[in-house]
Amino acid sequence: VDPSIARKVSAANTFDAVADEWLGRQAAEGRSSVTVKKNTWVLSLARPAIGPRPVAEITSAECLVILQELQRRGTLETAHRVRAIVGAVFRFAIATDRAKTDPTVALAGAITAPRVKHRAALLDPAQFGGLLREIADFEGQATTKVALMLCAILAPRPGELRHAEWSEFDLDGATWSVPAGRMKMRKPHVVPLPKQAIILLRELYLLTGKGQLLLPSIRDPKRPISENTLNAALRRLGYTKDQASAHGFRATFSTLANESGKWSPDSIERQLAHADPDAVRGAYARGAYWEERVKLAQWWADECDRMRAGGTVVLLKYARA
Repeated sequence: VDPSIARKVSAANTFDAVADEWLGRQAAEGRSSVTVKKNTWVLSLARPAIGPRPVAEITSAECLVILQELQRRGTLETAHRVRAIVGAVFRFAIATDRAKTDPTVALAGAITAPRVKHRAALLDPAQFGGLLREIADFEGQATTKVALMLCAILAPRPGELRHAEWSEFDLDGATWSVPAGRMKMRKPHVVPLPKQAIILLRELYLLTGKGQLLLPSIRDPKRPISENTLNAALRRLGYTKDQASAHGFRATFSTLANESGKWSPDSIERQLAHADPDAVRGAYARGAYWEERVKLAQWWADECDRMRAGGTVVLLKYARA
């Protein structure tokens, strides 16, 4: 065998080479640049120890040393993330016939599990009503106030709302169509809009409708509001990071909608854009639960008004365009 060819083959079979190919595949498959960047960073924690090594020769013991060092530093979540991403690279190596086994499989339970930290959320109707009243009286930026109200009514992922564009909204048809590129599950998602959300959006249109973004930054209208804007507003309202968060509106909606007993769990999951592990069932459910989701969306908006008022349903007196 030509030594130069052997060297090229050997270089293509290192962990570094396979990891680079895997990252390239991630980008080609449409993963967000944020995800690819995060995975690149995670792999950088393993590369010094196993990067130059032939991927087929790396052992579980070598991988364990990497994880134990991260555990020693107290970064347990990072250690588990490294195991998961390194394992994905090994599975890619197996699929491309450069390795026979994934050494990270044997490391299940080998390091301490991190404590799960749930995002702060108010799950008591009375307390949540108090938060809604505080938001209604918010004296900061008008766009931030509307954004918080939309978070409460629609329960979107904050990033999906922050990056929303006016072209995605059909106010006459009462829908918001979020493109796949901005969804966590990389699939397009249509959100039914209750009448309260439509009133809010028409009000917001008077402020930002001449631009592309629903919620542009004050400093640069071509960029969305920052990730911290909504949480900072909640802090200004007197809620600590352990009491309320922009993402926590989703937990409040999920908990109270499920506890009401009025809606099927599947329709609630669809509303939250949670993926169904069964692809066929998921495709069917997206259509089958639409009518129920429309009713659920209006019910939840009415519930928000009721909780805010502290009694019977009284629609918020939003400004109308």
